[in-house]
Amino acid sequence: MSSKYRESEKKRAIKLIKADNHLFSGDQAGGEYREIPREFVLVDGEKNIYEPIRNEVLQYFKENKISWWGGKKPTGHVLSSQVACLNHLYPLRDDKEAVLNIAKKISRDFVEVLPIETDGTSKRYIQFEAVSRGDYLNEGTGNRGSNCTSIDALMHAVHQDGSKWLLPIEWKYTEHYGNENKGLTGCKANPNKCSGKTRKDRYDNLIAKSKQLKNQNHEVYYHEPFYQLMRQTLWTEQMIKHKEIDAVNYIHVHVVPWENKNLLDKTYKCSGTDMINTWKNQLQDQSKYKVISPEGLFSDLDFKKYDQLNKYLCERYW
Repeated sequence: MSSKYRESEKKRAIKLIKADNHLFSGDQAGGEYREIPREFVLVDGEKNIYEPIRNEVLQYFKENKISWWGGKKPTGHVLSSQVACLNHLYPLRDDKEAVLNIAKKISRDFVEVLPIETDGTSKRYIQFEAVSRGDYLNEGTGNRGSNCTSIDALMHAVHQDGSKWLLPIEWKYTEHYGNENKGLTGCKANPNKCSGKTRKDRYDNLIAKSKQLKNQNHEVYYHEPFYQLMRQTLWTEQMIKHKEIDAVNYIHVHVVPWENKNLLDKTYKCSGTDMINTWKNQLQDQSKYKVISPEGLFSDLDFKKYDQLNKYLCERYW
């Protein structure tokens, strides 16, 4: 399935790698993706991470036993959304003022940000690949970042009315999806024992009890990207219910480049409309869901302070 945006980003990334212009610390193309050497995959995946944060990110993932997308080490795939999320947000995670600036782009009603107390010894203002301690979604035991619902980035903010909110962030880059119904996967061969039935057994009852998800048109919930959004909504509700983090409300943030038309503007068969309208139509309170571009999220950041980061993000992603 082709995507104009993905192909254009791939071509741009290949040019940047060939230019050897510091973005990838001189690393070369030819790393393997799906066991085939590719021009858009670095040989050393660590060089995919912004150099000033590279060692700290690697240590953070090691200390917190977080899984990397696609393997035990950072992927060399330069279109990785996991890496894109880290390259954008990790440089800010110690800076309370900068993180509050990001939170205010989500809602001007936020007046303070708090450290994420569930992040082990790495308590900062943004947590990456966040998971719950309890198995609230019937998913069994998984690793942080894999085999269970996880959040790309998580923030904890204080509303102007004094209440505390969670800000779970799902980060997209060039992703786009087909029309697979994950609720039917494998069920033609064995309808009583298939991965599709397992998924529905896990989530259908939680969806029915959710205060945010409408208990209608369940087919939407088992198509990507809505399958991810459904699980993250349930996860956030359960985190608040079980008080793993002190919060009473949330905004689910979906970071997507506006240029990714194959994700945003596609007419999804499960709904007959585009991504944003499809998902909003499934929500009781649409104000709890916000779509914003990476540039929009960063548009008010103090780029005098973050001049080098700005140059890096503009050259590589924007």
